[in-house]
Amino acid sequence: MNRVWHLAARPNGFPSASDFELRTEEVPVPAAGQVLVRNEVMSVDPAMRGRMNDVKSYVAPFQLGAPLDGGAVGTVVASEDPSVKVGDSVLHGLGWREYALLAASHVRVVDTAAAPASAYLGVLGMPGLTAYAGLLDVARMKPEETVFVSGAAGAVGSLVGQIARLRGARLVIGSAGSASKVDYLTSELGFDAAFNYRDGDIRGNLKRLAPDGIDVYFDNVGGEQLEEALFRMNLHGRIAICGAISQYNTPDAKGIRNLSLLISKRLTMQGFLVLDHWSRKEAFMEEMAQWLREDKIQVAETFADGIDNAVDAFLGMLKGANLGKMIVRL
Repeated sequence: MNRVWHLAARPNGFPSASDFELRTEEVPVPAAGQVLVRNEVMSVDPAMRGRMNDVKSYVAPFQLGAPLDGGAVGTVVASEDPSVKVGDSVLHGLGWREYALLAASHVRVVDTAAAPASAYLGVLGMPGLTAYAGLLDVARMKPEETVFVSGAAGAVGSLVGQIARLRGARLVIGSAGSASKVDYLTSELGFDAAFNYRDGDIRGNLKRLAPDGIDVYFDNVGGEQLEEALFRMNLHGRIAICGAISQYNTPDAKGIRNLSLLISKRLTMQGFLVLDHWSRKEAFMEEMAQWLREDKIQVAETFADGIDNAVDAFLGMLKGANLGKMIVRL
């Protein structure tokens, strides 16, 4: 039998366990051109929260009573297409279930001997490319610049800071939500400085840690941190808006009050989606693989075990319980 998570209700504010339902179904049988995959690891991501709202966006919302989906890596256990063989490890988009039935054209064979399956959901996957393209293409970081990363201990932020350091940033500063995460950023990931945003005085911390101002801000959280960072941006600074996790569960959140600084400081603030940067995938994979081989990138992962714990892992990720990428092992 196959266990599959469905969306039972649309969350009002922060999601609860009752918004999800784990159903048991027959394991599907592949037809011509299809493969059956036994999932081994699946991803839970902040963007999934937005898809639980019935609103038009860049990707269709989850449907009530229908299965959830997301990134996963698994082993092909049955194949009706010669291009994908039984035993292949594949990356695909039908997580939140133990077995996934897909068109062979919708899976990508990955080498789990070269890197663990979870890496293709993190450092070698969507979060890695997001960090790489967001920092280098959207924010156009140059050597000797000061970079500030919010949500710096998360899947994307932890890589942004390391890439900035490797690409010659003068100063890399991160924010996180606990003292242990702050210590991890500076002692393990090579950030020059970091602070706990929950302690308050975000503007004071940025002034203290970046006395000469900020050239590049990579924003994963929005809200108060974006507002305070605007005060510290240098002339012609660039802001890459990757996420706004501080506001995903608060639909009545107040707006940013100092956007006029975009004018006086001639700032560039741009939102982006990794979907628009697939052309950078080859360059990203080549450079990231080299960094990993040389032990220049540290990979942080937090694991939850079992399909039963997938919702708890998702809710925990929204609360900041993860260090690096949150992965569910099935």
